[in-house]
Amino acid sequence: MAAAPNVAILAAGQGKRMRSALPKVLHPLAGRPLAAHVLAAVRELRPRAIAMVTGHGADDVEAALAAPDLRFVRQDPPRGTGDATRIALGALPADGVTLIGLGDVPLVPADALARLVEMAEGGRLALLTARVREPFGLGRVLRAADGSVQAIVEERDATEAQRSIDEINTGFIAAPTAMLARWVARLTPHNAQGEYYLTDVVAMAVAEGLPVGAHTVDDEASVAGVNDRAQLAALERIVQRRRAQALMLAGTSLADPDRIDIRGSLACGRDVTIDIGCVFEGDVRIDDGASIGPYCVLRDIDVGPGTRIEAFSHLDSASIGRNCRIGPYARLRPGTKLAEDVHIGNFVEVKASTLGAASKANHLAYIGDATVGSRVNYGAGSITANYDGANKHRSIIGDDVHVGSNCVLIAPISVGDGATIGGGSTIVHEAPAGQLTLTRAKQLSIARWRRPRKPAKPGAPDSGAKTE
Repeated sequence: MAAAPNVAILAAGQGKRMRSALPKVLHPLAGRPLAAHVLAAVRELRPRAIAMVTGHGADDVEAALAAPDLRFVRQDPPRGTGDATRIALGALPADGVTLIGLGDVPLVPADALARLVEMAEGGRLALLTARVREPFGLGRVLRAADGSVQAIVEERDATEAQRSIDEINTGFIAAPTAMLARWVARLTPHNAQGEYYLTDVVAMAVAEGLPVGAHTVDDEASVAGVNDRAQLAALERIVQRRRAQALMLAGTSLADPDRIDIRGSLACGRDVTIDIGCVFEGDVRIDDGASIGPYCVLRDIDVGPGTRIEAFSHLDSASIGRNCRIGPYARLRPGTKLAEDVHIGNFVEVKASTLGAASKANHLAYIGDATVGSRVNYGAGSITANYDGANKHRSIIGDDVHVGSNCVLIAPISVGDGATIGGGSTIVHEAPAGQLTLTRAKQLSIARWRRPRKPAKPGAPDSGAKTE
């Protein structure tokens, strides 16, 4: 078991090929910034200290990734990975082993990093390498005839023969901290870019007669960096396929594992089914026997057992009980809590409200800032008018209430148990329990009324209805 290392994450680059105002390390992968994935991997090593080097968009990066265990240091101006490492070492303990990594290699496995640390504890420089099908643009690992690592050469500084090498440097190295600090202090910008390359420390170690170890990973995707949006999209699909595979092996039925996006965490019980095109964000839990229809978006949701979410429903920060029926085209907004057997139907929106057992709002309705009892029937086209232009107000609707179609309940208001609200009513006062409450304007029919008509265009026949 490796001792706790120091860790430096290099995240100062601009990422010009992303063509974005957003710093590269903040571009999201599976719902989290690229650098957050790297931090999660190194935290599995239980490091003594973590320093992140920021530069381009430093304020944004530091605000997004701030954590008690993370120290930020800035590189300004940008002068390469060697200079960034020198800056990071100034914020880390001077002893032990230091692991250096990149903030744009999000799938790097923690066990590979732990292997580097173990190798470095033996007093040597350790590299994480990979053999790849398309090494263009990446630093090549140069080995001697006996297989020992001799140096790393960057693409732009490599010869034609060196560019044919398929073993690449991933950007992750580990070494005894004192040695690394000594080597970094001796770096010079002798390359085409005028930058200080951290990879030059390999040749320094070889020159001193120190062993250079390499741990080579088999999974090329696990060390793939992100330099443009196409590479980001490719990694996104890899992550999603892995998550889909894990779900299916755990007993979840996916209509198509290539058409699901998990941008957070998704925990499923037994016999859960998920149709195509669904997106899961934040922390989502789906209990036994529940089903999610096509093209739904669930964010920070608990779905009870046996509940069915129909197509095109958007659910955010809500709790849904057992055997509910939601959608299609339903929207649950933050603060919604549904008890068992609740029905929320087509084009119904619920916000900051609780609905008791077996209550129903099946069509074209809005329930906001309300406490709704059990066995309530909430009619089509009805709303709680909860906002007066300055403040939100609450509606209290008791058990066994029937609200007719096209009603407006103007909050604050209470409707007693067993009350009936007549269709088309605007209710502004308390509706007593067990009674019918309604407001109706007198119905009028006006004889000989004629609907306004547009003037006929010159030469056009008069097709309007005429009154005798």
